[in-house]
Amino acid sequence: MKFYAWSSLVSQILIVVTGGAVRLTGSGLGCPTWPECQPGSITTVPELGIHGIIEFANRVLTFLLLVIAILTFITVLRLKKNERPGLFWTSLALGLGIFVQAIIGGITVLTGLNSWIVGSHFIVSGILIAIATILLWHATGRKILLVSKSFRTLTTLIFPVGVLTVIIGVIVTGSGPHAGDAKTPRNGLDSYLLVHLHSYPAYTLLALVLLQIVLLARKNQSLAFVFGFLGVIVLQAIVGLVQTWLGLPIGLVALHMLGASALMSLLTWQLLLFKSGSKVQ
Repeated sequence: MKFYAWSSLVSQILIVVTGGAVRLTGSGLGCPTWPECQPGSITTVPELGIHGIIEFANRVLTFLLLVIAILTFITVLRLKKNERPGLFWTSLALGLGIFVQAIIGGITVLTGLNSWIVGSHFIVSGILIAIATILLWHATGRKILLVSKSFRTLTTLIFPVGVLTVIIGVIVTGSGPHAGDAKTPRNGLDSYLLVHLHSYPAYTLLALVLLQIVLLARKNQSLAFVFGFLGVIVLQAIVGLVQTWLGLPIGLVALHMLGASALMSLLTWQLLLFKSGSKVQ
């Protein structure tokens, strides 16, 4: 079960990165229609060139996700009922979510890469990454660390702050230059202003995680996860700043998307990991 849980999480993050590659290489309309790649052909054709190959490859990856989801669900069904808590609904939701993503992907193509629909594509991926993280947590033994009620409150606060950071980042992307196709209009919002708005919850998140470290250190509790969490946030901030200074090179933008995906997983994991307990004052 652990293998399928890890495969689910990794593949959900991978589809974000490959989807980003489609947009960043201007291949968003490499397959100009949906569900066919072009009228009369479900696959790409030589006339569509490299953009057709990139877009079609991303569509094929969706089928890999579906296969993983089906195998995961079958594996869960074969478990004893007392071994299924937390596994049944998460594995089912992942499978259903893939169909939702496919539909949104089709709408994205049919609307000419509308930036808001492209953004919703990423948001749904973020939700699926969170669900895959919950699946993995249950599959790997539901590890918890007992913390005080005040620390648990802090942990709960971190989640919406982190999600808000990601959502504003998606809107920033919709105002930037990488539309997925040269003829696709952007959302018309002020990128400079949005970048500053994006930084406020990001730095708040950084401060809250630093506070987590201080509180855990005072109680001599394990800091391993929180240091890893902090490392991802710091790297994400550095990549975000550097990509802005350098004019959004596609390699750094792709890395920033990977970081956002990892952040969604870690935000979810910390909610599951830290539980308030009577033994902690």
